[in-house]
Amino acid sequence: MNQQQPEKPAQNPAPMAGFAPTPAAPGTIDDALLKQAYNAFKKRYKLTKLDQESKLGGHRPTSAGLKAEGLGIHPPNQFPAHVWQALAKQGRIKDLGGGFYSVV
Repeated sequence: MNQQQPEKPAQNPAPMAGFAPTPAAPGTIDDALLKQAYNAFKKRYKLTKLDQESKLGGHRPTSAGLKAEGLGIHPPNQFPAHVWQALAKQGRIKDLGGGFYSVV
């Protein structure tokens, strides 16, 4: 009943000379994350706008098809609030207050 224990994986060796990973500075957000968040926001905004416009014209098939104006939405909750604030600071979306944002 001699059980052998599996070998532990080798520890990472010392980092290469002259190579030091650069951690992201606090308060900076990756551009790829901002792009994903902005695309998700545009999709949510588009769907919400289409939904609102379908309700504005009534239920008649020959309705005027009014446009939704001044529409603000809560951004998708898959991204933290500081991402939306960064996008608003960049001028890509508009902060309406109270957690609502709109396209510029």
